[in-house]
Amino acid sequence: MLTVLVTGATNGIGLETARVLARLGHSVLLHGRDAARGEAAVRIVRAQGGADVRYLQADFASLTEVRRLADCVHRIVPKLDVLINNAGCVCFRRAVTVDGYERTFAVNHLAPFLLTNLLLPRIRQHSPARIVTVASRAHRAQQIDFADLMSARGYSARSAYGRSKLANILFTRALAARLTGSGVTANSLHPGIVATGLGQTNALASLAVRWIQALRGVPVEEGAKTTLFLATAPEVQHLTGGYYSDCRSAPLLTAPEAVDDSVAERLWRVSEELVGLRCTTS
Repeated sequence: MLTVLVTGATNGIGLETARVLARLGHSVLLHGRDAARGEAAVRIVRAQGGADVRYLQADFASLTEVRRLADCVHRIVPKLDVLINNAGCVCFRRAVTVDGYERTFAVNHLAPFLLTNLLLPRIRQHSPARIVTVASRAHRAQQIDFADLMSARGYSARSAYGRSKLANILFTRALAARLTGSGVTANSLHPGIVATGLGQTNALASLAVRWIQALRGVPVEEGAKTTLFLATAPEVQHLTGGYYSDCRSAPLLTAPEAVDDSVAERLWRVSEELVGLRCTTS
């Protein structure tokens, strides 16, 4: 039985991922930022055959809450076999977190960067283990602007989201390099355009996202398949640093900057400074 933490698991592909893993008999920690929705998600998972599921609350727009979540995981589970970084957001208007960071970049990149690093001691303790990060093909038209990571000079929801997803892939690449020989793998993926609550922080944004997804999207059951594949499939147990789509390696779907190790390393160092972290993986 695996112990798995799924972030952003109160709806969409996160909830579907948690539901399937729990139904398979795994122990699932289900994370979300809203307690009522979290408890409702737990009831859904249990009603469909998942016995060992617990809800953990944290708002990823606060690095303090991310640290609190990591502390909670360390306290309540003796091992963590799989970490699924699924939580994400898109803000159609620029917003700033309590830490002073642009919200999309903070929630989609800085939060999972910090959480993963804080949980690495528990993850590495009982390897083999896996770290799976949900990215997106939206990264392909973007580049990391180190002079304006917080989009202060001009905000575009599409660009901010795409850059955060590019950061997910670069983070995964740098993480995989640091974990070489540890028995812990790190991979990222494009889930497809899935009907989720991604834009729910703004009513108009949520409506627009749902409309686009209704036209072009896939069901959550399809959207969760690649995440579940990377989390459990024996054939990828020893593969790391990859980007996947439709349960297959998809290197040709990545932008050139997404496989640039110099950019990945620079982003890692900057991210360490932004979250107040130093070399947990070394």
